[in-house]
Amino acid sequence: MSRDRNLNLNLSPMSPLFQTFLLLLGFLAVTAFAKNPSRSIRFELIHRHAHELSDRVARPPTQSERVQELLQSDGQRTRMISEMVHRRRAAEIPKNASFFSMRLSSGAYSRTGQYFVRFRVGTPAQRFLLVADTGSDLTWMNCRYKCRHCKDAGHRDRRRIFYADRSRTFRPISCGSNMCKNELAMTLTKCPTPASPCLYDYRYGDGSRTVGFQANDSATVTLSTGEKAKFKNLVIGCSLSFEGSSFREADGVLGLGYSQHSFAAKATERLGGKFSYCLVDHLSPKNLSSYISFGSGQFTSTRMRYTDLLVSQPSDPFYAVEVVGMSVNNTTLKIPPAAWDLNIDGGVIVDSGTSLTILVEPAYRAVMAALSDALKTFTRVDEEPFDFCFNATQGYDEAVVPRLAVHFKGGAVFRPAVKSYVVAVADGVRCLGFLPTTSPGISMFGNILQQNFLWEFDLARGRLGFKPSKCAS
Repeated sequence: MSRDRNLNLNLSPMSPLFQTFLLLLGFLAVTAFAKNPSRSIRFELIHRHAHELSDRVARPPTQSERVQELLQSDGQRTRMISEMVHRRRAAEIPKNASFFSMRLSSGAYSRTGQYFVRFRVGTPAQRFLLVADTGSDLTWMNCRYKCRHCKDAGHRDRRRIFYADRSRTFRPISCGSNMCKNELAMTLTKCPTPASPCLYDYRYGDGSRTVGFQANDSATVTLSTGEKAKFKNLVIGCSLSFEGSSFREADGVLGLGYSQHSFAAKATERLGGKFSYCLVDHLSPKNLSSYISFGSGQFTSTRMRYTDLLVSQPSDPFYAVEVVGMSVNNTTLKIPPAAWDLNIDGGVIVDSGTSLTILVEPAYRAVMAALSDALKTFTRVDEEPFDFCFNATQGYDEAVVPRLAVHFKGGAVFRPAVKSYVVAVADGVRCLGFLPTTSPGISMFGNILQQNFLWEFDLARGRLGFKPSKCAS
């Protein structure tokens, strides 16, 4: 074998050998400078259009070609820098931000008794329509993760799908983590390996449920300053299956309940410790909306009445209030105090995810008797699941309905509009909008009773505020 070879070295600027040579030269120069700082080093700056560097250029580019190349390169760089700046600005909530809001609308058009909120999650953000629920703390979306046939699944379901693989900030929570084992609600004990995802089976009071796994991701909101901001490391549920009429037309649930990892807790910790919402009439059309707001600064406290807001165990997401009685036309109803006692498994919670108002038997009987007595002249109509309905086409006027009031500890009195407890359920048919539950038990003030009031959940001060409002934006 001949020992004589021709060395054909590729020293073009883009060759690996040439780049290695530059790295070696830089290393030697830095080493020499470190040993003798008094020395200086120089590199020649060569313009990118110095075609002498390349032996592959057949002819020098024209000035027009150079300008076009520069414009293209500058455009790409501008877009890259703009994206980087936008990401950094959206990375944190500015200190001067006081609140942010999301649109809230009735789901009546979809034949549900829920209120929907518009929500953006993931990076880049994906848009969803979620049920606003103060009675649960898990935020979840109809989701696909590492799915080969996601497009087909999307065509079969009108609801939006969160494609988790497309989010750069999506990180599954491992089932071996302390968060999964001790902090998150309704997690399953199934854990094949410590790195396996944290599974959940989340069930609701109406029998609805969702099954999936929990993860961290970012939600994007628009602040009062007009800037976009991200809430990082938000706990969300990637729901692989769900069932129940509550989710008709919705893509999932926005968990507003009280817990360490709920969206309400994450959103309020930097914005004054409070959130508020105003529910438009439950029969409002799709294009009529109001807002759910996090932080302070949008609403004034003028005419706002306050009562204590009670939150129990960390695993219990409900917002409870202390009711001391109910009255009709200023006459106190005979309801035993035990019906409102939280210490014996009673009490009242304010729940945006429940439509009708549910009362324990003693309170239910007293309220129904007082109201139905004033409406007994109207023709009764059978309408499930209500106990008292009537034909409202025969001279019905809200003026004939007695005024209901709820009395809270501390003196605050809530007087809902008549249409919030004498509910229109069909053309010409009205029903008393209450359902009974066994006693002892929890009573729930549903979203219909809450409509056309501004409700302020002041978590920092432990109080619930309310005042009448038209709500519509």
